[in-house]
Amino acid sequence: MTVKEAADYLGVSVSWLYRNAARLGLASYRFGGGSNAKIRFRVSEVESWVKQQRVTG
Repeated sequence: MTVKEAADYLGVSVSWLYRNAARLGLASYRFGGGSNAKIRFRVSEVESWVKQQRVTG
């Protein structure tokens, strides 16, 4: 999924996702180089990350 799609799915801004994805352990994949590089996320990994954030109480 694109960064925009992932941000929409997670309910966060695109800029927040760029800043925090790596720090939070959400893996991204870069395609291409330089300023034209495309960042993508695997749907299964985003869904798995969301499940790991679940708070049980």
